[in-house]
Amino acid sequence: MSSKFDFTEHPHRRHNPLTNRSVLVSPHRAQRPWQGQVEPASEEKKPTYDPNCYLCPGNSRAGGKQNPKYEETFVFTNDFAALLPDTPSFQQQDESDLALLKVEGVKGTCKVICFSPRHDWTVAEMSVDSLVGVVRTWTEQHRLLAETDFINHVQIFENKGQAMGCSNPHPHCQIWATEFVPTEPAVEFENMRIYMQKKRSNLLVDYLAVELKAQERIVCENSYFVALVPFWAEWPFETLVLPRTCSPSLQDLDSNQQHALADIYRRVTCRYDNLFSCSFPYSMGLRQPPTDRKDSYEYCQLNMRFYPPLLRSATVRKFMVGFEMLGEPQRDITPEQAAERLRQCSEIHYKHQN
Repeated sequence: MSSKFDFTEHPHRRHNPLTNRSVLVSPHRAQRPWQGQVEPASEEKKPTYDPNCYLCPGNSRAGGKQNPKYEETFVFTNDFAALLPDTPSFQQQDESDLALLKVEGVKGTCKVICFSPRHDWTVAEMSVDSLVGVVRTWTEQHRLLAETDFINHVQIFENKGQAMGCSNPHPHCQIWATEFVPTEPAVEFENMRIYMQKKRSNLLVDYLAVELKAQERIVCENSYFVALVPFWAEWPFETLVLPRTCSPSLQDLDSNQQHALADIYRRVTCRYDNLFSCSFPYSMGLRQPPTDRKDSYEYCQLNMRFYPPLLRSATVRKFMVGFEMLGEPQRDITPEQAAERLRQCSEIHYKHQN
């Protein structure tokens, strides 16, 4: 090992300004032999319509309600929602001065958006025009929920693949809308607010300028959005999608930008599938400011994150355990190496390459 510090050889920590936390990067560990868990590599061929799928058009859902024979996107309230709109008000804390035991009742709602009537498709295999419909549905649902009196935060996310706990392969995402701002976004919003207070500029706008200048971690881009592996990435092939201009939420995108977001969504997920020639699992989430109207949130910036677990191949995944749970996140390949591998991937899906 070289005596001069090398990002590709020596352990180091990288700081995440959004969370004010660090990630340990240990690139030399990528050479170690793997004897851990291996995931099954085979892919089951899915039908275009599955009569047993509770998300397919015309089928009965797990809760007993029947889906319409939808032809584009379809939205419904989750039959087994984690949050309910009619939760009674409740607050409790222990009577001691320490107040260690606190409880509060919370209101909210959970929705499901089916991306397509096709059971066998994933985002990577959908057309950009079809995904524009998804982006517009996100935008409309965000608007409707933001206008709901007791909703103060709207989280849109997609879990893809069994490795990410997805219980149904039909292409879909979820929305959890809450009267509280969840812990992770609350931390990020506060750090972005502090950054703007100190620097008089937007943290993620400034960060994107740094990345565009460096050109080390860019994966792909179009006229309105840039996909990159963030400098502080925790997951092996984590990516961050940022708009080129100040756009706090989906509500700020015009039709051209909606099309561009759909385009980058397909391109990133296609590259993921092509990386290991498999249907690549991930959790995707959109970060948008609170809807509580307590602040202008000019320091916030719309962004899309992908957290995929695969590490070395379609069969080897990264687990956040041990030191990662008790100390701080750790990764083996550097973000620069991950970005380079994603850049080398085609945007023609491997199933259609001849």
